[in-house]
Amino acid sequence: MKQQFLAFCSLLLCMTCSMETQAQQTTAIHFGIKGGTNFTKTSTESSSLEGKYGFGYQAGVMARLDIGSLYVQGETLFNKRKTSYEANGGNSAKLTWNAIDIPVVIGYKFIKTDDFNVRAFAGGVYSYAFNNKLSIPESLQEGFNKFDKSNIGVTGGIGLDYKNFTIDLRYEHGLSNISKEFKSKPHSFSLGIGYFLF
Repeated sequence: MKQQFLAFCSLLLCMTCSMETQAQQTTAIHFGIKGGTNFTKTSTESSSLEGKYGFGYQAGVMARLDIGSLYVQGETLFNKRKTSYEANGGNSAKLTWNAIDIPVVIGYKFIKTDDFNVRAFAGGVYSYAFNNKLSIPESLQEGFNKFDKSNIGVTGGIGLDYKNFTIDLRYEHGLSNISKEFKSKPHSFSLGIGYFLF
C-alpha cells in the first residue's frame, strides 16, 4: 500500500510539473505602444438633434497576456473625440472632448501561427472625459454643460498580428450618457495600429 501511495504521489508530481511546463510555454505577456484614429458620434433622444460622426485620434500603451489561442488585453489610451449635431432649423453644433479610455478585452485567435494571427475580441471600457468644448446654440448649451466625465461601455472587433505588429478594427458602444439632459451615448469605430516591444 505504501509503495502504491508513493507511486500515486510521484504520478501527481509529474503531472503537475508537466502542466506547469506547458503553461510556461504557452503563456506569455507582451507590452507595446499603439496609435490610430476614431470616428465618434453621440446618439440623442431629442427629436430636434441628429448626431453625426466626427474624426479624432488616439495613442497609448497596451499589454497582452497570451494563453494559447486565448488572450487578455488591456490598454490605456488618450482619445481626442469629435462629433457634430444637426438641429432643426438648420443650426449645427460641434462637440469635442478628450478622454482617457481603459479597455479590457478577451480574445480568441482563430488563425494562429508563429508569425501571423487573426483574432476576434470583446470586452468592456471605462472612459474619463475632460476638456469638453462645445460650439452650439445657447438654447442647447445648458444641457451639455451637464457633461458626465465618467462613462462605461462595451467594445468588440477583429484584429491581425504579424510578428510584433498588430492592427485592430473595433466598435465601442457607450452604456452611460455623456449628457443626461439629452441622453447622449457615444458610439465610435476605431482603427488602431500597434507594436509590441517585447
